[in-house]
This record gives sequence, structure tokens and C-alpha cells, in this order.
Amino acid sequence: MSKSGDIGTFWDHLDELRSVILRVLGVTVVFAVLAFAFKEPLFKAVLAPSKGSFITYRLLGIPYFHIHLMNTGLTEQFMIHMKVALYCGLLMASPYVIYQLFGFVAPALYDNERKPAIRVVTASYAMFILGSAVNYLLVFPLTVRFLGTYQVSPDVSNMLTIQSYADTLISMSLVLGIVFELPVVSWLMALMGILKWKQMARFRKHAIIVILIIAAIITPTTDAFTLFVVALPIWLLYELSILIVRIT
Repeated sequence: MSKSGDIGTFWDHLDELRSVILRVLGVTVVFAVLAFAFKEPLFKAVLAPSKGSFITYRLLGIPYFHIHLMNTGLTEQFMIHMKVALYCGLLMASPYVIYQLFGFVAPALYDNERKPAIRVVTASYAMFILGSAVNYLLVFPLTVRFLGTYQVSPDVSNMLTIQSYADTLISMSLVLGIVFELPVVSWLMALMGILKWKQMARFRKHAIIVILIIAAIITPTTDAFTLFVVALPIWLLYELSILIVRIT
């Protein structure tokens, strides 16, 4: 192929990438605007873990409690509204985003590479959503329950800001979503011959220590029960990764 042909192909790919990015941004903005418009149901779901009637507390038999959230800045509530709507918009648009990005990369893959690539992308997305769901339904509520009601003295009452609440929810959802990618990463490393199941089983005790450290970072509490609840799904992911690597 001539040099001019290579340059032309490069610019064609660049134009296609620009089109993909514009479509992705457009769909994400549309979903974010929809989430912004439906403020009441959006924040009813976001603020649900701050109420003692949340389903997790009722299933675990946790006594009813009340956490008071407040706003301390003039623009804080509006900015939180925009941030949460943008995150929800990106979450709702993520299947389309993945489809567009994979469609851009797929022509460069060989035929025998496309099926494994589809499996990796699908599994990664499913595990991220599962991690976010586990955080919303289990990890974050228990963290809010412990930190939101913890008092060094009855004379000191807790008044949490809506900004700290929303930022913690979003950041923990991202962290748990990434942590839940462990089985997918292990599978890829096993396919490449980098990871062996016997090695993972041999270092299980070391892995448990690392898991406890990660759980302590995710939920910076001194509550052993909350630490256990966070560490348990990560440990189960590690055991699942050993099984996946062994099968692979």
C-alpha cells in the first residue's frame, strides 16, 4: 500500500472514531437529561439507603434509624443533581457506549478473536453492574448506617451533607464495580498463561489479608461486621476466580 493510501486510511479511521465519540456523547447527554428531568424518582432511589425503611435494613433486622442530610452551599444541591444525573445517564447509556466502541474495534480483530472479545466485554459489563448493585444494596447502606449513626458522645449530633453522601455513593459504586472485574481479569490472565490456579490456591491466605485491606479502604469503619460484609463478596470473587482459572 502506498504512503498516501496509509495516510488516507488513518484519517478515515480518525473520522470514524470522531463519529463514534460524538454518538456516544450524544446518547449519554440524552439519558443524563432524562435522569435530570425525573428528579423525584432519581433521588428517591439515591436517598433510599439513608432511611431506616430501606429494604436491606428490614431484611437484616436492623432497628429503625434516621439520618438527617443537609445542604451547606448555595449551588451544592444543583451541582449534586447534575453529577448524579450524569452518572445515571452514563450508566444507562453504557450498553450503547460499549456497542459503539466494540463496533469500532471489531474490524481489526481476526474472526477467531471476535467471539472471545464479545465474551470479555459482556462479562466485564455484567460484573461491573453486579458490583454496583452489591454496593447499593449491601455495602453502602451498612456503611451509611454505621458512620451516619456513630457518635463519640450523645452531646454531638450528626448532620451529614448531601455532597458527602452522593460522592461516597458514586465513588464506592465505581470501586466495587472495578473490584468485581477480578474474575474477568483472572480469566484473561489464565488464557495468556500468566496465572495458574494452583498459585492462587497456594497464596489464598495472603489474598485474604489483601482482601481485608481492600475492604478496610472501601469502608473506612471500625465495625467488624461491616468489614466482614464488604470482604465476603470479594473473597467469594477470589474463590470464583480460582475455579474459572482452573477450568480455563
